[in-house]
Amino acid sequence: MKLTVFGATGGIGQEIVRQALAAGHQVTAVVRDPARLSVQGERLEVFRADLSDAEGLRAAVAGRDAVLSGLGARGMKDARDGVAARLTRPVLRAMEAEGVRRLLVVSAAPLAGAAAEREPAVDRVMFRVISRVLKPVYDDLRVMEDELASSATDWTSVRPPKLVDKPVTGTYRTRTGGNPRSARTIGRADVAHAMLALIDDPGTVKQAVGVAY
Repeated sequence: MKLTVFGATGGIGQEIVRQALAAGHQVTAVVRDPARLSVQGERLEVFRADLSDAEGLRAAVAGRDAVLSGLGARGMKDARDGVAARLTRPVLRAMEAEGVRRLLVVSAAPLAGAAAEREPAVDRVMFRVISRVLKPVYDDLRVMEDELASSATDWTSVRPPKLVDKPVTGTYRTRTGGNPRSARTIGRADVAHAMLALIDDPGTVKQAVGVAY
C-alpha cells in the first residue's frame, strides 16, 4: 500500500514508518524537521511541510491508500493550545480535497468516558485521577475526534492507555467502541502495529478502538 504518516518523528509515528517499511509498504513521512526522523528505507519519501497549510499537504496525501497520524501534544502547553485538533484539521481538508478516505489517528483511552464506570474500582479511581490531571490533553483530543466525526473520511481513532517504550510484540487486546477491560499500558510500537493492522478492517471505520495489553 501507499501510506502517508503524519507526526512521523514522534514515538508512535516513527514506529509506524519503521513497521510499514518492513511490511513492504511505500511510505511518505510528513515532517517539519527531517533531521528528527531516524528511519531510513528505499520505499520512504520524506515530505517536509508546514502542517498548518492544508493546500501544501495535498501533495503528501494524493493517491495514498491510507493516512496514519501520530499527531498530538508533546506537553501541557501544546494541549492547552489545542495542537492535536489544530494540526488534524488541515490533514482532513487535504484528504477531502484529494478524495483520500482512510484515516487512522492516535487518541487516548480516557475518552471512552462513561464506559470506564464498568471497570474494576481501582481502574475507575485511576481513570478519574488521570482525567483531572491531564484534562487539557483529553479536551484537545475530544475536539479532534469531533473533527473526525464531521469529516468525509473513513476514520478510526485508536485509543491507547499509558504509553510505554518496549519492542513490538503484536500481542495486545482491542475493543471497538470502548476500551479492553483494565486497560492500563501499551507500548508505542504496539500502538503502531495495531494502527497498521486496522487499515483494512471495515468494522473499525468511523469508530474508536481501544487498545491495551
